[in-house]
Amino acid sequence: MANEYADLATMKNSLNIQTSDTTSDALLNRALTSASRSIDATCGRRFWLDPAPVARTYRLRGRVVCEDDGEVLLTDDIGTAAGLTVETGAAGNWTATTNYETSPDNALADGRPVTGLLRANGMWGTGLSTARVRVTARWGWPTVPDDIAQAALIQALRLYRRKDSPEGVTGSAEWGVVRLSRRDPDVWALIESYIAHGFG
Repeated sequence: MANEYADLATMKNSLNIQTSDTTSDALLNRALTSASRSIDATCGRRFWLDPAPVARTYRLRGRVVCEDDGEVLLTDDIGTAAGLTVETGAAGNWTATTNYETSPDNALADGRPVTGLLRANGMWGTGLSTARVRVTARWGWPTVPDDIAQAALIQALRLYRRKDSPEGVTGSAEWGVVRLSRRDPDVWALIESYIAHGFG
């Protein structure tokens, strides 16, 4: 397994399972992976950082926002400036450019990703419908936010315990039969501010 937002040792500790007890490791790891990927899907972004730069190509239409100080090309989350290269062009004919600033200001210093590239007092496009921008970067977040790690742990514990309530119903001597809610309010409260909003 890779890129989970919580770790097996912490989950075992939460369940009072000894570290040396590996009998439930497969189920625990599956719950951790499912919880992490469901957070990605709900938020519309991922919080782990690519190990090496990867190129992505952007069509300008619908991704450029005009600001007072220039045009901002909206990108996926960029987690570090290391290895970041930007090229403009069309039909495979790329020209490197350094005439841009990352946006929002101080994002990486604040532990948040870059989500746009500002062309100060300029424009990204040439007016051609074939114009593209190729960005090579390590995509994701600089580090996994604490809120996301906690949400993944809560959700993974919930998923692991579902083996004892496969129909979504659980019970106890004190409370009787209880139907589990579809959405954990604590998980939602932790991840809600990280949801990426669409644009058009």
